Amino acid sequence: MEKSNRRSFVKKMTAMGIASASLIGANAIAANATTPEPAPEKKKNAKKNDGKYRFGFIGTGSRCQEHINNVLSFDDTVIVAICDTQQGPIQSTLKHIANNGKQDAPKVYTGSERAFEQMLNNEEFDCVIIASPWEWHVPMSLAAMKAGVPYVGVEVSAANTVEECWDLVNVSEATGSQLNIMENVCYRQDVMAALRMVREGLFGELIHTRCGYQHDLREVKFNDGKNYNFVKGGELRMGPEAFAEAQWRTQHSVCRNGDIYPTHGIGPVANCLDINRGNRFTKLSSMATQSLGLHKYIVDNGGADHKLAKLKFNLGDIVTTQIQCANGQTVICTHDTNSPRPYSLGFRVQGTEGLWEDDGSRVYVEGKSKPHTWDPAEKWLKEYDHKMWAELGAKAAGAGHGGMDYIMMCDLMDAIRNKKPAPMDCYDAAAWSAVSGLSEMSIARGGALVDFPDFTRGHWIVRKPAFAL
Repeated sequence: MEKSNRRSFVKKMTAMGIASASLIGANAIAANATTPEPAPEKKKNAKKNDGKYRFGFIGTGSRCQEHINNVLSFDDTVIVAICDTQQGPIQSTLKHIANNGKQDAPKVYTGSERAFEQMLNNEEFDCVIIASPWEWHVPMSLAAMKAGVPYVGVEVSAANTVEECWDLVNVSEATGSQLNIMENVCYRQDVMAALRMVREGLFGELIHTRCGYQHDLREVKFNDGKNYNFVKGGELRMGPEAFAEAQWRTQHSVCRNGDIYPTHGIGPVANCLDINRGNRFTKLSSMATQSLGLHKYIVDNGGADHKLAKLKFNLGDIVTTQIQCANGQTVICTHDTNSPRPYSLGFRVQGTEGLWEDDGSRVYVEGKSKPHTWDPAEKWLKEYDHKMWAELGAKAAGAGHGGMDYIMMCDLMDAIRNKKPAPMDCYDAAAWSAVSGLSEMSIARGGALVDFPDFTRGHWIVRKPAFAL
């Protein structure tokens, strides 16, 4: 998206980081965000004579193309329109759709950073998928819901600040549009097997979970520096040849300090803990290490005199967040993207009778495992394979991210076809994404405990588990 909007976003993030240090807690924000705005007048869905469910895509990078593959795999879908500001991704997406051979080319909306509004006003959709840079997720989601799109899928994280989380909830409630956070890790095969283990009581009563996003992104963020035009006022500017992700992700490491990408970890454990459905997050505390990794990487790969070597990165190399739940459980979430390490989401799901750990792929069940000895997880994961994988696993073979992208799109399509609630709704999008803004608040206040907003406004007490039943 255009750089002017990124600059305003950076200023907003910086101002919020300073202001948040004086807040009593996150509920101070919630107090000003408890009344949904009036519902706008909805457009009527176009009458469809072809029986097809009409999709639109905003943001046409590689993530979008994975979603398009899955949408086009269904016989009852058609892609009506796509939108982006950059011609390279648009042309790649059009070629991608043409090579599929299922449909004619969709309409293209481009030319300005607000072209998505024109697309939403001109076209009728059953679902719009948003796969744009982080700072655009909320404005685009709000516009789609207000335009009367019945289902809006937004990539992760859904929001960057607590206020934005409330915006998603308020507008979804006011319009009736179903917001679905596209958190694919919730559909990972081992994660879904672990969820089944929890639901069937294999681990007893849950007491603790761990998760995170531990992924060496130094090369993506630095992008060898060749496409960074200059650094001014703490902002990076890159040419179009830069890695697509680097064009927007790197700036967040410059101006923010918190768990800025929590949902890959938080989403799956939230499902295990029945968050927003009989349980909720109540308090949060975060701490960050010093920021050394990106600077070292720049010096090691570009030299001490490189133009970025004097740039100050705000993001601590490792951010550790602890969350308390209403039912007594605790969650530890780790963000680590500036260090040399293999990829890991670091899952641990632990109860009174056993646990599963992602790292090491191991399970221990009291009374069933050899005392004080881990079992390889494979036999347990096979025994507790979730029915969605048993039914769809063969079709998912070869799809994005080990097939979980396909399983996720099948679940969303089931909701669309049957007019059911979104599988991972606006309350999930808000609770999982709020970890970012709340962790920034806590770190700015020296690791202080902050209150976690109740985005359901008390309804978590009576809401029932719904995901992947």
